[in-house]
Amino acid sequence: MSQVIILVDDPADWAAYYPARHLLSAREYLQAEQPVCTDKKVQVINLCRSYKYLSPGYYCSLLAEARGQRVMPSVRTVNDLSRKALYGLHFDQFEAALDKAMKRKGSGSDRFTLLLFFGQTDQEGLADLGRQIFDQLPCPLLKVEFRRRDSWSIEALKPMTLKQLKGSQEDQFAQALEQFNARVWRNPRRRRSDRYELAMLVNEQEAMPPSDKKALNRFIKAGRQLGIRVDVVGRDAYTRLGEYDGLFIRETTALDHHTYQFARKAEQEGMVVIDDPGSILRCTNKIYLAELMQANSVPVPPTAFVFSDDDDQIDGLVAELKLPMVLKIPDGSFSRGISKVATREELAQALAGYLKQSSVVLAQAFMYTDYDWRIGVLNNRPLFACQYFMSKGHWQIYHHQSGGKTESGNSRTLPVQDVPAKVLRTALKAAKLMGNGLYGVDLKQSGDEVVVIEVNDNPNIDAGVEDAWLGEDLYRQIMLEFLRRLEAKRIGLSV
Repeated sequence: MSQVIILVDDPADWAAYYPARHLLSAREYLQAEQPVCTDKKVQVINLCRSYKYLSPGYYCSLLAEARGQRVMPSVRTVNDLSRKALYGLHFDQFEAALDKAMKRKGSGSDRFTLLLFFGQTDQEGLADLGRQIFDQLPCPLLKVEFRRRDSWSIEALKPMTLKQLKGSQEDQFAQALEQFNARVWRNPRRRRSDRYELAMLVNEQEAMPPSDKKALNRFIKAGRQLGIRVDVVGRDAYTRLGEYDGLFIRETTALDHHTYQFARKAEQEGMVVIDDPGSILRCTNKIYLAELMQANSVPVPPTAFVFSDDDDQIDGLVAELKLPMVLKIPDGSFSRGISKVATREELAQALAGYLKQSSVVLAQAFMYTDYDWRIGVLNNRPLFACQYFMSKGHWQIYHHQSGGKTESGNSRTLPVQDVPAKVLRTALKAAKLMGNGLYGVDLKQSGDEVVVIEVNDNPNIDAGVEDAWLGEDLYRQIMLEFLRRLEAKRIGLSV
């Protein structure tokens, strides 16, 4: 169970509130020769009057981090709050939400001040915005000043002190602190049943997510049965990611995307993460993937890397790969950024377009099959097997049409033991090159020939498709792998 330490410059600053068991002055905390708390998990709430550089409040946050304790505000937050040029970087993504919230509030003034206590506010319509600000810059007491020009924007962010609170504000702070403490201390009864807590990263607005809502609920249920509490979180959970024991990414990943940043942060925090940043790095770039497969004698379609669309390059591609052929940009997904070209003119036109998006394009010989194999692999063991059939009248599984409509082909899920041995063997060899995470290996089979098309980190697992054979046991097997890794980390074993 976590322990909370509250730091103030002078204990008199705490006079308006109930006595706290671990209330310390900044001097006591800084001069302590031995750790003031022996719990493995310590949350320090720094309520000093100033966080200015080299002040006692600044040193309290600095020393807490050096002691391996979680502290609010962190040194990074303190530094970010010191200059608008720094904290302004956090809020570009919130401008539309801010403008919408302020319009809903209907303020007639061009200026407005919001007080946040651990991200909470009693201002109607601004609770979500307050939480987002707190997630980006966690600070116990924060004054947010808004200003409207053409639209609303954040004019200033200023940490507050306990001595600045008056009347009802003291009550609001006390209530917010109590709720925050409840999250830190946890309920002992729940902790006995929930051995671990897992953050499952999801984007509820994603048009084609890796798992539908029913599948997500089955992950939650499977985790609960094993003593793992699974919380669905969004990108606004980045700053509190360290509160969890593990991270399960169920949002389409990319390198220039918050999903990769989440994976990186989780790995740095020592958490169990699927899929890890190394897997994302290796799987999301088709150029890297093709080179890695060929270097390790994993069969792939005849492949060429294209750097220009001049006539010599085009003639060479036609001679080497024949027509039709397939062009891919390195980081496409769900059949996007992929074209089949049947003539030299189509090849030239497609290359010209793709080379504006990427300095390298992947070209592969076209190999038609009625379906693609998808072998799900977890920690180098086969998990599920599907046959994805091509979309009706199309050469791909997904057919992205004008107007944003997407059609997909049918699927068939079958027992792993019914998969042809060569397909299974090739899939496992390809997945092992990626790591020991959760992968979906796509393959084509024509007679005795089997080739790897790609290896996907964070593969689709939807209710009624990938789980059609194993049912709820599919979700249980994935949660069991999390449990195995979490237990291994707890006793200091590698995973």
